[in-house]
Amino acid sequence: MDWCHYRFTAVWDISAPPDTVYAVLARPEEYARWWPQVREVTTVDDNTGTARVRSFLPYELVVTARRRRDDPVARIVEAAMTGDLEGWARWTVEEYGDGSRARYEQEVDVRKPLLRRLAVPGRPLFRANHTLMMRAGRRGLAARLEGV
Repeated sequence: MDWCHYRFTAVWDISAPPDTVYAVLARPEEYARWWPQVREVTTVDDNTGTARVRSFLPYELVVTARRRRDDPVARIVEAAMTGDLEGWARWTVEEYGDGSRARYEQEVDVRKPLLRRLAVPGRPLFRANHTLMMRAGRRGLAARLEGV
């Protein structure tokens, strides 16, 4: 087992139309406005940006994401990531009941040296940290969409 390799999945049920949810998720340069753990996003060009994130645990991750898919018809946005995490992340939004279901998938290898050194004992904490970040993101997105 590679202790520095992670696969994450999160499902957010949101009471807003799928196209509206997709429109917000397809604009990662604005994530810091509604997702508390996304501390800063710096746009590099039309398809690339650098994000600084920190959840509950006292470490920060810096990743550069390059959009590799943006499909408003299928409501899928996907990015390749480099930096403290290397891999990819994808949002897929579909109609669900009276609202939407946003599915987040991520597969990454940790590159940050401190987290690599703590890979075995820290793994349960790192996974919990990610879960907390995703819960806060869901709440932030729901609150943002209430104002739309």
